[in-house]
Amino acid sequence: MLNHITIMGRLTRDPELRSTQSGVSVTSFTVAVDRDFGGRDGGERQTDFIDCVAWRQTGEFVSKYFHKGSMIVVSGRLQSRKWQDRDGNNRTSWEVVADNVYFGESRRDSESNSSYGSYDNNRNSYDSNRGNGGYGYDSSPRSSAPAPSAFSELDDSDGELPF
Repeated sequence: MLNHITIMGRLTRDPELRSTQSGVSVTSFTVAVDRDFGGRDGGERQTDFIDCVAWRQTGEFVSKYFHKGSMIVVSGRLQSRKWQDRDGNNRTSWEVVADNVYFGESRRDSESNSSYGSYDNNRNSYDSNRGNGGYGYDSSPRSSAPAPSAFSELDDSDGELPF
């Protein structure tokens, strides 16, 4: 069976970083996600507000680099949690447990001056080279050397430009 969800939207408030009694970091945040379609009458698109939780280094990454209004891409699993309210009524909450978190906008589109990248919980690694959109999942092994480029810079004074 497969339980995988990917959402993209904006944070509705600053992420809330807490620690469990055993010292494990956990961050809670809510993502406002626009639906792809409008109402029946073609009106405004509706927005869903999706609760998310990120544990350990992923949670610390979210808390450090994201703030209210930031565009975020969250990849993880959908999980239900049963609990009782103050009146003793049984309640169920649904939330996305984040495995991977990416920036949803480029550095120049953001108002923040922090360094950008993504955090991949499966590798427990931070990648600062994925900050210009950060979409997708890179399953290739990480290395400290830059990847070879298939493109080379042209000198526009040589008159051999194709356009």
